[in-house]
Amino acid sequence: MNQRTLDHLGVAVTSLDNAIPIWEKLTGTTAINRETVEEMGVEVVFLGSGAGSIELLAPVRPDSTLARFLERRGPGLHHLCFRVNNLRTALAEFQEEGFILIDQTPRVGAHRRRIAFLHPKATGGALIELLEAP
Repeated sequence: MNQRTLDHLGVAVTSLDNAIPIWEKLTGTTAINRETVEEMGVEVVFLGSGAGSIELLAPVRPDSTLARFLERRGPGLHHLCFRVNNLRTALAEFQEEGFILIDQTPRVGAHRRRIAFLHPKATGGALIELLEAP
């Protein structure tokens, strides 16, 4: 496997409107690229750039996976995202190494980019997102 680069940290929040001012003060940046990802039932916004960027995620539907996450765990760190060159290849490699895939095939995430998730049961408790590099 190739070395992976951290792309961003995902933070689950109950409301972007409430969270954005807090995170703008914390990071000293302005929230950008706010959008709704209907397929996942979330609204997202990014702060900062590069490996230090933060993705805030808020549910837009009570039946979304993120809404269930917030019910169980409350707001806070949701996932770590790593960039990969080829998502299908990376998924096959992780599966071969014994990781549990949440997504057997890539799906569309924020900014219409291809993503997939690894299950926390196989990563020591951390949800891992894989993002195909452009």
